[in-house]
Amino acid sequence: MDFINEKIFQIAMEQSAIDAACQAEDFLRSENVVVLSAANPRARKYLSLPFDCHLISYGNNIVASVSEKHCAVVTDYLGRFPVEHCFETPGLHVLNDALQKDDLRVCFMAEYFLPDLRALRPLDCPYQTRLLHSADFSVLYTTLWSNALCEKRRELDVLGVGAYDGDALVGLAACSADCDGMWQIGVDVLPAYRRQGVASTLTSKLALEILERGKVPFYCAAWSNVKSVRNAIKSGFRPAWVEMTAKPAAFVAELNGQGQGEIIR
Repeated sequence: MDFINEKIFQIAMEQSAIDAACQAEDFLRSENVVVLSAANPRARKYLSLPFDCHLISYGNNIVASVSEKHCAVVTDYLGRFPVEHCFETPGLHVLNDALQKDDLRVCFMAEYFLPDLRALRPLDCPYQTRLLHSADFSVLYTTLWSNALCEKRRELDVLGVGAYDGDALVGLAACSADCDGMWQIGVDVLPAYRRQGVASTLTSKLALEILERGKVPFYCAAWSNVKSVRNAIKSGFRPAWVEMTAKPAAFVAELNGQGQGEIIR
């Protein structure tokens, strides 16, 4: 598939519409949109659907995908603040207080990046790089590579680029086939090999490999993860949309190390 920036952006909005149970054009409206969340087999594999409260913005408005129980609360919240303030802490306290009455809390907040074809190009670092496939990952499901690979969803890890110092793997970018048209990139670099351009080299090369296979690469980072955001920008990615998800209080406590059992995202 031949890509242009506008096509990449459209594919991302169409996937967000599948995830949120709305229409892609809803993200381009000037007014906010509230829809009832629903499960969809074409949604990103790591999402737990239906949502209780999930906010998405591509910059124009907010689309809220919610349960029927929380529709009124979220609609009221979106009417109180400008779009950007709905994702800032003072406003989120208001939403969190309302959701907490039903044992929910504001949980995940993330910024998503798409490649800018005017900026994306193969970068270089001091180390040899190799293209890797699923069969190469079997011995790499360790804490060293936990951002690049996901042990709970091994079957989705489809492609990677590794950096090698001799025979030693020192950096890894890999992607998961989270949905039909988009593959998500994660990257890890060993501490001794950071600040040498390894992460951006691996990220940019993997993004180009993904595009060659007719898929759209995307990259996710917490807004406060400055190192990861810098890598996205250096690698040729640009901010595209943001998301906020509320989760049960027990789930949040588990993330904070207060509970027991496996955490399922």
